Amino acid sequence: MPSSLDMLLRDLVTASHILANEGIVDSFGHVSVRNPQNTGRFFLSRVRAPALVTKDDILEFDLECRPVVATDVRLFAERVIHAAVYRVRSDVMAVCHHHAPAVMPFCVTGVPLVPVFHLGATMGVTVPFWDSQSEFGDTNMLVATEAQGRSMARALGQGWTVLLRRHGATTAGRSLRELVFRTIYGARNADIQARAMQIGALGQLTPGEARAAEEFNLTPIALDRAWEHWCLGVSAR
Repeated sequence: MPSSLDMLLRDLVTASHILANEGIVDSFGHVSVRNPQNTGRFFLSRVRAPALVTKDDILEFDLECRPVVATDVRLFAERVIHAAVYRVRSDVMAVCHHHAPAVMPFCVTGVPLVPVFHLGATMGVTVPFWDSQSEFGDTNMLVATEAQGRSMARALGQGWTVLLRRHGATTAGRSLRELVFRTIYGARNADIQARAMQIGALGQLTPGEARAAEEFNLTPIALDRAWEHWCLGVSAR
């Protein structure tokens, strides 16, 4: 019987494939999970397109972004995103960084991304905006240094999604399934919000509605149903 850690790594591969299949990540973007047996470490693939990730591609890192086992494979420069969030948020067990097309207009314009429908509330009641330019000046836009990672994690605060100016988004979750749910429905909320703004005045959930919807949609009755559905789309891989 597979160990719990082995099953977790298989779920990490599945999460990567689901996020690719749902159009959240493409050739770029990455998803990680904290090691529940050693919370000072996390698992992340080597540099590879998310849809192609296999269990053999998964590496373990410490919170200084160093691989636990020495390797000569290419590593994501932006692994600092994951390490930074895990360092400051003990409740976070999984992280995704992506450039989903639906969220990019909000990253470019700075227009606030707000919960506009019940499933979208799982991206968080508020979504902060992190501008690397204000602190680090002109860069190649990657979050590639420890200082940049710390700054982004501070902007995330106790929320679940943070937008990165002209770059993308980072989402966190208390489990892999929760992370995938928050990430997918955060992007769908962005798409619906942008479409609604073209029609007329934008309406959004009240803070109370957003918190209540978030709480319900992250229970097993919703999470497990969605995970099963998304797994069906990648089962042939």
